[in-house]
Amino acid sequence: MTGKELLQKLEEPSSLSIFEKLYGTERTVTDKKRYVSLIETLLSEKDFPCIIFPEAKGNLRLFTAAGRTELGGNHTDHNQGRVLAAAIQLDQAAVVAQRTDNRIFFRSTGYPDVIVELAGEDGQPDLEPKENEKGKTESLVRGIAAEFANRGAVVKGFTVNADSTVLPGSGLSSSAAVEVLFGRIINNLYYGGKCSSLEIAQIGQKAENIYFGKPCGLMDQTACAYGGAVAIDFADPAKPLVRQVDVDLSSAGYVLCVVNTRGSHADLTPDYAAIPAEMKAVAAYFGKEVLRECTKEIIEKNAPDIRQKLGDRALLRAFHFFDENQRAAEMHTALEKFTDVSAKQEAIKNYIKLVNESGDSSWELLQNVYSTQNTKEQGITVALALTRNFLQTRSLQGACRVHGGGFAGTIQAYIPVNALESYRSVMDGIFGAGSVTILQIRPVGAEELIV
Repeated sequence: MTGKELLQKLEEPSSLSIFEKLYGTERTVTDKKRYVSLIETLLSEKDFPCIIFPEAKGNLRLFTAAGRTELGGNHTDHNQGRVLAAAIQLDQAAVVAQRTDNRIFFRSTGYPDVIVELAGEDGQPDLEPKENEKGKTESLVRGIAAEFANRGAVVKGFTVNADSTVLPGSGLSSSAAVEVLFGRIINNLYYGGKCSSLEIAQIGQKAENIYFGKPCGLMDQTACAYGGAVAIDFADPAKPLVRQVDVDLSSAGYVLCVVNTRGSHADLTPDYAAIPAEMKAVAAYFGKEVLRECTKEIIEKNAPDIRQKLGDRALLRAFHFFDENQRAAEMHTALEKFTDVSAKQEAIKNYIKLVNESGDSSWELLQNVYSTQNTKEQGITVALALTRNFLQTRSLQGACRVHGGGFAGTIQAYIPVNALESYRSVMDGIFGAGSVTILQIRPVGAEELIV
């Protein structure tokens, strides 16, 4: 529909239910206004003087792509393990105008404009990886377009005016949200909506691996694309098993949040790379590629020799993998019981216990709460210690764990609803105002919004 028609549609009371589903009752009106503002800006010749074209005055479409939070399975995916993750209310909101040329124009509030030409001067497709785009958003856009072209789509241009509430550097997968946003847009505009959420996630991963140059796993894109909580089993990496779970943590009496310790991720690549490398080194000791092909029992039996040949940390990280892999499955089972009235209280208690065990294992065995390159900076460790102390001194049931890759960034915490403001005050006092971000698990991942 035209921009004018879309704006009128958004003014109708019936549209509020869409945004309530995406963002919760407290943010319904505020986030609806984000889309209104994006539409009005896209149609403004003042704000978009370099890309005004007739199509922008015609059909406009709305899209959203969720950020994600990791619930369980810390550093298990790269060894074909199980993970538990969830889409969250922080997202990429976008208004899209289809073009007749071969240019993709992407503007996201607060970021430099991204322009990708899909064809060369001769009009032929230009979809090969480019060295000067490595590590840039341009590479992701080109890589995603290329993968759809490989599937037979004739990908033309479009303009995207977007706004992201996914905090950069917070471990909430702002880059994966962009990937699945573009995957969903191209899928709906030029591929007849034929790709499943899993395929869109895989396309995003491939673009990040080959075009962007980062060897990431598939967890982030899958959670961002699907919506809800998702249990993912990577036993077969080409065809991971994905199961969705509807979860309402507030009904269980908890607020899910992340605490930004404001640590720097700079120079941590060796720390991140060492984890899968050491796990796979233990697997290679037995002639296997990944730990999923081994057993904890055989590793314990050979522990003396593994210690001597590979070192103690590699052995401990292998132990973490097996415990965490099993724990992710148990956490999924516990979440499924949240909807069973007779089993809910015991399931909540068990889930919280498992979250704490996950946090303890990452701290003690995986050892990804701080970098040994800089032992003076241990924001993650401090946040975990303070959260433990907050819960214990107040005799509260709750949980905390490192969030995502670790070493710097955020922790995840489950805080009783009535203790949230006290917890926020403690964390803000240490890490600065606004360090605590409340997360809501939302049922929608990456979708086109029909209003």
